[in-house]
Amino acid sequence: MLKIAMLSTGEEVLHGDIVDTNAAWLSQLFFENGYSLTKRSTVGDENSALVEELLMLSFNCDVVIVNGGLGPTSDDLSAEAASIAAETELVEFPEWVERLEKFFAARHMMMPESNRKQAMLPRGATLIDNPIGTACGFKVRINECDFYFTPGVPSEFKLMAETQILPDLKHSFPQVQGMDCSKLHTFGTSESALSDSLDKIQLPQGYFLGYRSYLPYIEVKLFGPKGDVDTRVKLLQLIFKLIEPNVVSVDESMQQHVGHLILEKRLSISTAEQSTQGSLSHWLHSNEEAAEFCGHGWVLGNKVDVGQADQDSLAAALALAGATKEKCATDIAIVTGKVVEQRFSVAISTRDGEWGQTLSFNRKFTKADQVLLITTVAADMLRRYLAGKPMFANYSSLKRDREMFVPQSLL
Repeated sequence: MLKIAMLSTGEEVLHGDIVDTNAAWLSQLFFENGYSLTKRSTVGDENSALVEELLMLSFNCDVVIVNGGLGPTSDDLSAEAASIAAETELVEFPEWVERLEKFFAARHMMMPESNRKQAMLPRGATLIDNPIGTACGFKVRINECDFYFTPGVPSEFKLMAETQILPDLKHSFPQVQGMDCSKLHTFGTSESALSDSLDKIQLPQGYFLGYRSYLPYIEVKLFGPKGDVDTRVKLLQLIFKLIEPNVVSVDESMQQHVGHLILEKRLSISTAEQSTQGSLSHWLHSNEEAAEFCGHGWVLGNKVDVGQADQDSLAAALALAGATKEKCATDIAIVTGKVVEQRFSVAISTRDGEWGQTLSFNRKFTKADQVLLITTVAADMLRRYLAGKPMFANYSSLKRDREMFVPQSLL
């Protein structure tokens, strides 16, 4: 098995001052191409710690991607550490000095002397071009392990990884084949419930399931050999059938899927929001083409009373949905009522009638998480209506207190 590691460097990464998005991006890129990472580690800007980590990785891996530490300042130590670990010296690469001089000349600037440090690389290293920056990437071998050193700037790093490092890996290790990954996005269930439903499936050799949980979704990921479309489609259909009540999209985000439904049905939509503070409108406008059908939206403050003083929240939400649809002259109106004592109401008014439900949170959520959950419930009601699905679903983090359907004939 090919062992590939990524080493991220820098105090700002180690101490959490910045999020290491480069590592997550590279993990996905390599996985999709069959080169799964077996280890990720992080060290700060301390030379002995960096050398120690390089040596340890060289004894245990076949390939290591080192990210960061190629800048012109004193705390950029990757090249120096590489030379120590490889038991060689730093030498100036004239071709990179020339590139640096041209880089600054094109900007009508004199090259600072500190940038010359970026041309000092371990003797025998192979240059990895950086057409958009001053940090020179390089490849060097340490104890039978190939190290690729890259800059921390995301745009420079990604360009190197995609256009030079990945092709070099494919040339060096052509026997490695990539994997395909299909994703079913679910809402309103739990990982344990999904696992109980899907553990019974006997997957063919080379296929396996994975889960990713992030509010408000849980992704069910089906991994399998690249190019085996027929088997993957059949497995997807089986998985979908077992968890269909909670699947909100397949191989695209829920927002993309709802956007496609809006484009397909071509029904105009208006909104009136109290608990979601404009989040629902923003959610619906995420698809530029579908946004053309979402032209009206009201955001109401929590102090605004909807309906009569003695009217319950569900009746008020239904009344507001009908009034919004009429006043805005749209085909559909969606309403999110305000949160009172952990309870809220959501309603949708359509050509076929009105649906509304009152839900309560099963546990404590932050204000932001409440907004996210209510927005998704409202969007899910729209998705269900546009797709012809049952309008009321069971959500694990929410309890339905009431539900109501008013057919068009009674309006």
